[in-house]
Amino acid sequence: MKRAGVIGGGAWGTALAQVCVRAGLETVLWAREPEVVAGINESHENPLFLPGVALEPALRATHDFADLAGCDLVLAVAPAQFLRPTLEAFAPHARDGLPIVLCAKGIEQRSLKLMTQVLAETAPHAAPAVLSGPSFAGEVARGLPTAVTLACPDEALGRRLAQTIATPTFRPYAAFDMVGAEAGGAIKNVLAIACGISEGRGLGRSAHASLITRGFAEMTRLGVALGARAETLRGLCGLGDLVLTCSSAQSRNMSVGLALGGGQTLQEALAGKLSVAEGVASAPAVRELAARLGVDAPISEAVAAILAGEIDVDTAIQGLLARPLKDEME
Repeated sequence: MKRAGVIGGGAWGTALAQVCVRAGLETVLWAREPEVVAGINESHENPLFLPGVALEPALRATHDFADLAGCDLVLAVAPAQFLRPTLEAFAPHARDGLPIVLCAKGIEQRSLKLMTQVLAETAPHAAPAVLSGPSFAGEVARGLPTAVTLACPDEALGRRLAQTIATPTFRPYAAFDMVGAEAGGAIKNVLAIACGISEGRGLGRSAHASLITRGFAEMTRLGVALGARAETLRGLCGLGDLVLTCSSAQSRNMSVGLALGGGQTLQEALAGKLSVAEGVASAPAVRELAARLGVDAPISEAVAAILAGEIDVDTAIQGLLARPLKDEME
């Protein structure tokens, strides 16, 4: 594999394009925004989503999906709620068997489908894989040490992809459970909003640790009900990503929760943000999936209710604390 395409010119897409260039791949990044394409090609910077981060001079950006037609692998990094139309537009340029690595973390709100299901419907001739794990775009773009999960049902292809994009500071660990990798990445965004709310309300570190732990139990229950393996969720794409996203205001989802916990409305919390907080769109989908599958997901349900304006923050907190006591392993 010598040539990589990256679909999506946001912070995470730009960071992964940096990884590909550093791994020795000729890399083309497709972006919707003209200023992103111009900034990368002319000044080696993404002025909208990663300002101040010097990009590799070899990285090239484009508006035209046709420029990705000859790639040996493609990383699809468009936000989850926009992935379907983006893949539909790219599909005519994708050869049969092209590895498409899904890097968005979310559940399609309208259909309640995971990104692999969206890919199967829009580019069924592609070879799917999922990349997920604890990773902040700015840190990855700067070359700071990061480890992620790269899940692919084709064992040989998965290992080849991991070896292809690995660098001295970016370590993809091969796995074969795509549902587990997707479930962890999507659900942790919702739980990060909960942790942000707790932090914004000043509930303390004990409450924060409890939310992460009980949230992980919730993630595991729902992931397994979707078809994931519990051990996958104990790895980088589940527990690892949950710990990172719930522990830093760098997380877009936690920052939304911080604003809500501090008394802002959802509209105020999202105002002026260019990057997408995937958990806001995924929360109602997670709540509905849990209900359909008969899975107890009280934290995700509370977050979805707050975002929908059905209850206020304090009522949600009181509701969680008033739940009947139960055995921890239930």
